[in-house]
Amino acid sequence: MSLAIALFLIIVLAVGFHFASPWWTTPIASNWVRMDDMLTITLVITGVFFIAINLFIVIALVRYRHRKGHRADYEPHNRRLEWWLIGLTSVGVAALLAPGLFVYADYIRPPSNVLQMEVFAQQWQWRFRFAGPGGKLGTTDVRYISNDNPFGMNPGDPNGRDNYLIETPEVHLPLNRPIQVLTRSRDVLHDFYVPPFRARMNIVPGMVTTFWFTPTKAGRYDILCAQLCGLGHANMRGVVVVEDEASFSRWLAQQSTFAQQQARVQAATAAAGGGAQALANQGKTLAEAKGCFACHTVDGSPRVGPTWKGLYGKTETMADGSTAKVDEAYLRAFIRNPTARVVKGFAPIMPKFDLSEQELTSLVAYIQSLGGSAATSAAQP
Repeated sequence: MSLAIALFLIIVLAVGFHFASPWWTTPIASNWVRMDDMLTITLVITGVFFIAINLFIVIALVRYRHRKGHRADYEPHNRRLEWWLIGLTSVGVAALLAPGLFVYADYIRPPSNVLQMEVFAQQWQWRFRFAGPGGKLGTTDVRYISNDNPFGMNPGDPNGRDNYLIETPEVHLPLNRPIQVLTRSRDVLHDFYVPPFRARMNIVPGMVTTFWFTPTKAGRYDILCAQLCGLGHANMRGVVVVEDEASFSRWLAQQSTFAQQQARVQAATAAAGGGAQALANQGKTLAEAKGCFACHTVDGSPRVGPTWKGLYGKTETMADGSTAKVDEAYLRAFIRNPTARVVKGFAPIMPKFDLSEQELTSLVAYIQSLGGSAATSAAQP
């Protein structure tokens, strides 16, 4: 009898917790209210079965409890009951699956007036691409991926020359306009997820996966990676800013095109020999493009990686108790192989970057320009 009472209390508490719980879904900010409807259908169907099965067990425990003078009857089969269970289970499974099939078919089939946005994922950063005035996204290929061309843009495709490339984790979208998201991964499995949009999609290496949604509320929304993609998974975050069409158009016009970025790379390479400041400026641009500021700051504030302010010339303590002076050789070795030595108090989550010698030199020059005892000494006459 005590077991029957315990099960009944579990039913009451579980249902009560569901209705009294503060963990409801976030307010929706897109057209995919049908995602909420599917969740409701799932909760109702599974909830009914949860209550029914546990109540049946409670009734069975009470009715068929052990009593003196009563013996259990052996009934090996009850075909009528079996057919009822098969029928109810089939209806329940179909009711769970059918809505999702119809919704998913619409989820990957965008309307005709859609704005395409490419999401390019890499441990642990987001990049974005929009078509330019020509209205077409240029072709890409992994063969073209390099430090100067992280998107893998085909330099021979004229449709890609005017594509806008956003290499920061913040992207803007127009309000009440359908957005088709095309996703690619440079390394491992990721997942582009903005909770208030009720929209997400696995980003599979070697594939282009797609879905669409329409932002319906202006605001700033967090971008999360919903697939465990490595030690820095929790730091793979970004921001979507939903704004009116005019504000979006102004923001997009301020972004660099593929042609402009290639021209800047050539100019930076030519100016690299012009002095230390030019080299440091090139390093800052490279750090922004590589997403270094997602883990490192330049104002001394803490983050998942050591701050670059005052880093040059500092003596760092390693996780194994040893020490090392942060000079040019240290920075070069650390950037080349960031997990070879681990700074005390920080996790070894920095990925390897294939930098050219010129890029490595400029990045070290930028870190040196941010101050430190060695940098200060070098600056004094």
